[in-house]
Amino acid sequence: MPLPFRLGAFYCAYFVHVGLFTAYFPLYLAGRGLSAVEIGWVLALPSIMRTFAPAGWGAVADRTGALRAIVVSSCAALASAFLVLPFVQSFAAVALVIGVSSLLSAGALPIVEAITLGALAGQPGRYGPIRMWGSVGFVAAVLAGGAWLDAAPVTALPWAILGFALASLAIALSLPGRTPRAHSGTEAWRVDRAALWLLACGFCMAAAHGTLYAFFTLHLERSGYRVTTIGVLWTLGVVAEIAVFVFLPQLFRRFALSTILAASFACAVVRFLLLAWLAEVLWLVVIAQLLHAATFGAFHAAAVAAVQRVFPQAAQARGQTLFSSVAYGAGGAFGALAAGWLWTLGGPGLAFSLSALCGLAGLHFARSLRHAGV
Repeated sequence: MPLPFRLGAFYCAYFVHVGLFTAYFPLYLAGRGLSAVEIGWVLALPSIMRTFAPAGWGAVADRTGALRAIVVSSCAALASAFLVLPFVQSFAAVALVIGVSSLLSAGALPIVEAITLGALAGQPGRYGPIRMWGSVGFVAAVLAGGAWLDAAPVTALPWAILGFALASLAIALSLPGRTPRAHSGTEAWRVDRAALWLLACGFCMAAAHGTLYAFFTLHLERSGYRVTTIGVLWTLGVVAEIAVFVFLPQLFRRFALSTILAASFACAVVRFLLLAWLAEVLWLVVIAQLLHAATFGAFHAAAVAAVQRVFPQAAQARGQTLFSSVAYGAGGAFGALAAGWLWTLGGPGLAFSLSALCGLAGLHFARSLRHAGV
């Protein structure tokens, strides 16, 4: 099978697992009796591990060329975690399982991003039609998961996640085996101002989404929405994201990467203010979710393309994993932990307002990237 097909299949299977985890794992944890702060901690652990683990895996990947082996072992760690999870009881044990598996699996997605962009021969606009299948998998997971969990006990969730982690593992075995080792030298490690601003953008956007990923489902449930409706609302955002990926080649031809990033941050401010104070109004929540096309879809595609541009060829795996560490690691951890504390102190309005503030800060860094010619 052609490599783009295999990459698309991996994204699809992997993001079914991500969709189930993101949309419904907070309900699973709440069903097991964890408090809001404890849920925030458990959901922050993958992000905490991503603050340093991906960069380590990226360094190993660039030095050894063993990209497939790292992705396979990462998927195996995920599968093992959800096999064990139903049998552990305490908050500490749940946190340990999620923390260790997150440490071991943190390299999978950014290294697959490096494999994908490396296969596109300098045409990053082609990334969208491949990465789109991850969004399709996410949509399928959220829609089917919501309908399923209206009838099934939430304690069954780890078994569904296990199945798709195993599917990701099987597909990972078909990815390219090894790539040439990177040449050592200072070029591979150089991080200039443009790279620092890009990393700051990633941190701010991931932090802004921390409240969404940790508490969006609980927020809507407490606002009176049924689980099936919540699943549909999650899906709306990803459908809009898919549309962005489909038209990504045209978008990249018309606008600079920094312009796309700045527009994404402006949309993030609007989105999270709507969710903070007007979540009871369904049509406004619909608008907020459609803005996911910008705050994740356009932002992520522009960001990974910018990583390829600002990091040298010899450090592409390290560039993608460093971005993952700073953005989805440190930024995501900060967002999830702050959301848990602010939720406890002042409720969802305060927590989602922090997300809007992070979006405003990111807008500043995106404008700095424009002056750097990105």
